[in-house]
Amino acid sequence: MKFQAISAPMDRDNQLSKTTKTAVFMALGVILLMAQTMVAAARGAPESFADLAEEISPSVVNITTTTTVAAPTGQGPIVPKGSPFEDFFKEFQNPNGGGRPRRSQALGSGFVISEDGYIVTNNHVIEGADEIEIEFFSGKVLPAKLIGRDPKVDIALLKVESDEPLSFVSFGDSDVMRVGDWVIAMGNPLGQGFSVSAGIISARNRELSGTYDDYLQTDAAINRGNSGGPLFNMDGDVIGVNTAILSPNGGSIGIGFSMASNVVTRVVDQLKEFGETRRGWLGVRIQDVTDDVAEAIGLTDGKGALVTDVPEGPAKDGGMEAGDVILTFDGHNVDNTRDLVGTVGNTEVGKEVRVVVFRDGGTQTLKITLGRRETAEAASTSGPNKTPAPEPVEKQFFGLTLTPMTPELRDQLSLSKEALGVVVKDVDEASNAYAKGLRAGDVITEAGQQRVSNLDEFSARVDEAREAGRKSILLLVRRSGEPRFVALALD
Repeated sequence: MKFQAISAPMDRDNQLSKTTKTAVFMALGVILLMAQTMVAAARGAPESFADLAEEISPSVVNITTTTTVAAPTGQGPIVPKGSPFEDFFKEFQNPNGGGRPRRSQALGSGFVISEDGYIVTNNHVIEGADEIEIEFFSGKVLPAKLIGRDPKVDIALLKVESDEPLSFVSFGDSDVMRVGDWVIAMGNPLGQGFSVSAGIISARNRELSGTYDDYLQTDAAINRGNSGGPLFNMDGDVIGVNTAILSPNGGSIGIGFSMASNVVTRVVDQLKEFGETRRGWLGVRIQDVTDDVAEAIGLTDGKGALVTDVPEGPAKDGGMEAGDVILTFDGHNVDNTRDLVGTVGNTEVGKEVRVVVFRDGGTQTLKITLGRRETAEAASTSGPNKTPAPEPVEKQFFGLTLTPMTPELRDQLSLSKEALGVVVKDVDEASNAYAKGLRAGDVITEAGQQRVSNLDEFSARVDEAREAGRKSILLLVRRSGEPRFVALALD
């Protein structure tokens, strides 16, 4: 009885234990499955790209351009009279001895953005082309005409006429793409026809060489012939236009660049409406605000765009001055020169904007009506001529050997008769001034944000900066007419 009395509860405990174990195992299985699902969701890797590729392929096109290449005008090959090759060479020469013009072809990619036939590609794909042919995924071929192009971001807009609506894709928001997101590149690599490659976003906000560069970097395979093709996100939206690769041998090594869609869409909209771009123009020369420049002018934060020159234009009309630091533009904070250039370029021509500048230890708000950059660039003159170095000078500051401005130096430096300042004759290569880029032939026109016309005034500005407890002094330096600010330590 005692055994039975004890054994009965033990049997129940064993039954409960088995039930508990089963529940625990089931719970662990559910947790493990949820964890695997969460990892897969975080990774975002599809089992296959096939469905997406099939959906978007009809919107991607191959582009073939034909260009007439002028023949050399010089004397052709000399062939002995009566030679069996005489007739052959005559066939390919004009009466003046030059060869006939020849036709060359180039290949690229693009994509349709509307059912009525607008197509986006790179400018370098169609530049100089006499004829442009579009081959669709179905095999249909149509001629295209150029609507407009923008060399600054390497984008061109084409148009074909079709009897039926065309498959097209839409632009996505490149700003929401993150490093590590999956992408698909499509195009016509090496002339092999429609091809798909997959990869991830490797980096954002890459600059190559343009003023308005904003590239997405990807490891999706991009080769010659992919230029102008689309880079898709996993929703099938275009978030970039494949433009360039970094490669030592011309083939893909996993470093490709696609112009971000948020840059492309603004360009495409203007090309479609005007046939050209219309970017805002402020009319200033600027440079980044470094920490030593910020300290020299009493600015607590090394952000903004430092104005080095204000030629005739919107900014001058609005009261901007050299030495101002642009802190905000049209409500947008300005971190650096690239930020300002992009924001101004994307602002409507003719719009009156509020610009907050730092000047004389405080802030001021200016109202400026923007001009058009393209008009200003067309009216600008060619770059300044190179000039010889000046003759020896009289005084030394900060490793700089300086001389007063003279009529002879004005002539040598191609300066106007009214030009003032002190001229750099030599720079000690071990000095901070040399490290900051000052060289013989530079002209210093301001020191401590005040004009200087001779060495005495320059020396006075240096003394004032030291008396004010400054660690550095800000110089406005001009080289071949181009101004920039340099901060030199007063130690």
